[in-house]
Amino acid sequence: MEHVFPSDFLWGAATAAYQIEGAVAEDGRGSSIWDTFAAVPGAIVGGATGEPACDHFRRYREDVALLDELGLPAYRFSTAWPRVMPDGRTVEPRGLAFYDKLVDDLLDRGIRPLVTLYHWDLPQALQDRGGWCDRDIVRRFTDYACVVHDRLSDRVAEWTTLNEPFCSAFLGYGVGVHAPGLRDDGAALVAAHHHLLAHGTATRVLRERGGPGHRLSIVLNFSPALADVDDDAHRDAARRFDVLQNLFFLDPVLGRGYPDGLLADVAHLGALEPAIRDGDLATAATPVDWIGVNYYAPTRVVPLADPATPSNCPLPGLRGMDVLPPRGPLTSIGWEQHPESLTDLLVWLGNRCGDIPLVVAENGAAFADVVDPDGRVRDVRRVRYLASHLRAVHAAIGRGADVRGYLAWSLLDNFEWSFGYTQRFGLVHVDFATQRRTVKDSGRFYAQVVADNAVPAG
Repeated sequence: MEHVFPSDFLWGAATAAYQIEGAVAEDGRGSSIWDTFAAVPGAIVGGATGEPACDHFRRYREDVALLDELGLPAYRFSTAWPRVMPDGRTVEPRGLAFYDKLVDDLLDRGIRPLVTLYHWDLPQALQDRGGWCDRDIVRRFTDYACVVHDRLSDRVAEWTTLNEPFCSAFLGYGVGVHAPGLRDDGAALVAAHHHLLAHGTATRVLRERGGPGHRLSIVLNFSPALADVDDDAHRDAARRFDVLQNLFFLDPVLGRGYPDGLLADVAHLGALEPAIRDGDLATAATPVDWIGVNYYAPTRVVPLADPATPSNCPLPGLRGMDVLPPRGPLTSIGWEQHPESLTDLLVWLGNRCGDIPLVVAENGAAFADVVDPDGRVRDVRRVRYLASHLRAVHAAIGRGADVRGYLAWSLLDNFEWSFGYTQRFGLVHVDFATQRRTVKDSGRFYAQVVADNAVPAG
């Protein structure tokens, strides 16, 4: 028996500008922190960069045609700040013109555009001034958001301020595995706070600017904490992890302020509390119309007998807990496949978010796909992954979670950040040497799910 979704459920796929566009020096585009980071020896697997990625800047019509071929009603993409404002301040008309053309082509084919304003590609010129650690970034981001919104708001109704500020702040400024490659836990917390402030400020200003049917959102990544033992020590380990991974950004957006225990957990770093000014958390709580949920895998946690023992957990200042290796089956990137966690996450979020609806804004899996001699990509494992996780979304709706849509990650194989071109998430295979696109079996499977508005029973 098929699992049928609500009749108005939103289906689509997602991408990010730096991962697919290429053309990093075309039409006046400025350098981003990812251009700089990719040039650091050893920063990216294989020494890869975002040039040419999927050459989407030149081939966007081909990619929109793929969306149309697959029958996907919606497309979530990000605009590149350094393409629109090369120095983070000055508008480049040719950059805006590219997104004009992309939006028009989507609409001509009846595809609904969902714009994300920031998917990690900060102009290097702003990083040179402190980046997300400089409070002035709030004003700069809001100015940029207004420029893009003013240009596209007559045709685009769905606006997301930030994608995964957790990764931008904690992996970029704390762990150093993402751009700009800093390793400073205190700086990561300050950067995270400024992400929240920028989100709230831009949301308020865009709301005031208005637009027909406009809806504003933020997209957050979540990883439910799993513990093997139900005792006080393991529950506390899970709490510490949840506070930084799953609640740091969510609770302020919901108007709850920073989660209980957070300031105490990171007090020894001496960075977050001094960064918080009167009114900041009220600004972060500017109402949103929906919250995007990015989910890939859970995290298994364990308490540490000695709280002073260093943790392998890549979260700023975390003490008293550690993470365990994921358990199989794994994706090629090493992430655990555990669809039950997605159901539990969506139900938990539905309860915590109250009347704010949810959209699964990213979900997908990397596997080592190849094009067979007959020209077909038989990615059976990704088909299974998608089917099981779509059933997990359906189960969450059945348990009362207000989930309004699902956007598969990703439309295309792409530049996968620090993994370079070694990990393929796409519904469409990209031969990076020739830029040839081949729809995978998973793309055909997903297209059928969308056409039927239902996923087959397992």
